[in-house]
Amino acid sequence: MTLHAPYDPDNIFARILKGQIPSVKVWEDADVLVFMDVFPQSEGHVLVVSKTSTARNLLEIEPEALAKVMEATRRTARAVEKALKPEGFQILQFNGEAGGQTVFHLHFHIVPRWADRPMKGHGHAPMADTEALRALADRIAAELE
Repeated sequence: MTLHAPYDPDNIFARILKGQIPSVKVWEDADVLVFMDVFPQSEGHVLVVSKTSTARNLLEIEPEALAKVMEATRRTARAVEKALKPEGFQILQFNGEAGGQTVFHLHFHIVPRWADRPMKGHGHAPMADTEALRALADRIAAELE
């Protein structure tokens, strides 16, 4: 998909937000939902999505919604760092199919990194076990400030 197309209200994240598809939630508030990536690139891979915006990419999101998503990303990254003790982490955000985007609802990835653990490719990781994701989500949620 290009950068400029209509929002698909049936994309997988929209369906998760509507409760039509289950997710392993880390936390949420009125503005954002933070949940575990079911195809994690590394242990503790978390996604942050806006509940209020239908922006497909960074070019479309409203400034107020972006501020809330970015604060949620920072808050969650701090909890990931405390819970999992990675040596580093990446914040990833893809725009357009050519830019690597696979779900066209703006979202941010928090991907913990360790020097001795290779990262799986975006969109190429195997599906994770739901119980393992729940345990990670609980560990991360316990460290939220």
